[in-house]
Amino acid sequence: MPPWKAVHGYGEFLDENVLSVEKKLLLKRWSEAGAPRGEKSKEPAAPKFPSTDWILGEPDIKLSSKKPYRLDSEGDDVYRNFVFDLKNTEPVYVTAMDVLPGNKKVVHHVIAFLDARGQSERLQKRNEDGQEGYSTTGGGVGFMPSGALGGWAPGVRARKTAPGMAFKIEPKTKIVVQVHYHKSGKDETDQTKLGLYVTKDKPEKVADIYWAANPMFRIPAGAENHKVAWTETMPEDATIYTVMPHMHLLGKSMKATVVTKEGKEIPLVFVDKWDFNWQLVYTLKEPLFVTKGTKIKIEAFYDNSTKNIHNPNTSPKDITWGEQTTDEMALLVVGFASGKPITIQDMMIQKGKDLLKIGGGK
Repeated sequence: MPPWKAVHGYGEFLDENVLSVEKKLLLKRWSEAGAPRGEKSKEPAAPKFPSTDWILGEPDIKLSSKKPYRLDSEGDDVYRNFVFDLKNTEPVYVTAMDVLPGNKKVVHHVIAFLDARGQSERLQKRNEDGQEGYSTTGGGVGFMPSGALGGWAPGVRARKTAPGMAFKIEPKTKIVVQVHYHKSGKDETDQTKLGLYVTKDKPEKVADIYWAANPMFRIPAGAENHKVAWTETMPEDATIYTVMPHMHLLGKSMKATVVTKEGKEIPLVFVDKWDFNWQLVYTLKEPLFVTKGTKIKIEAFYDNSTKNIHNPNTSPKDITWGEQTTDEMALLVVGFASGKPITIQDMMIQKGKDLLKIGGGK
């Protein structure tokens, strides 16, 4: 545990949590023999687990709301944005981010955005519900973020960036922690915590995130194997370090392939048995350099039939892109570094061109 969801051999990753055929056969023979104890003197020492809930140890910086957030029992999902100011006068370099959801019954996912222009503070001041932060609809944060530190979803485990690489938080930049809440049917409270691990060393490369998404699809009611396909075009030279497929409850599989300008196809990641409860970030064994104009081809399949035991609708209905847990997504989160920053505006412009070419997903 956690279960390894990526198909072995389609891309190579660090810490691949799978057993070889030989090891499986060894376990089978051991079980058939009655699971005998080996030589006691050769037994390894019992593992020692950290005394903290944080996988990477105590963070250098911890962020959370001053008071628990109160969530009503019924209604649509809530996107609550909590604004934090590190009050740093020099850049802060982040090598890892971790999240401890306060109430796992209602926390769907968490994303940490960056706000270099202070727009989130103005939105927070306009809030009139008496609670910390402010709410938005549709999954946005109410402004165009200047960047992001990453996110958390069920199954994600924190990992530090590659040596010599870190996310950069400039002075006066606010961190906007968006918590997506899915209501449980009764009043709940949550006080999710976000931890940052930092380095004092200026990194050789600045880490960034590319949101490879196709929001233009419709999954027909009753469809058992509906395909949504799209292509992303890298707007600048970049080196890819991590990939994370993301879908909701109708997801079956997602495959991503890099296609060079010469037409060569390079396997990136393939999750053939999607499980919303185990969304893993996969770190490439060898970082992959891609040039400007390189394509990322993505195919996702969905089951919107009554055969899908996770279908939130007992009587299936057409489903489109949306932030509600009962909606769907077609998203590949790509961790990368580039000599020239790729802004969210750059991504949106290029995405618009790509989607016009394919006319949306089918």
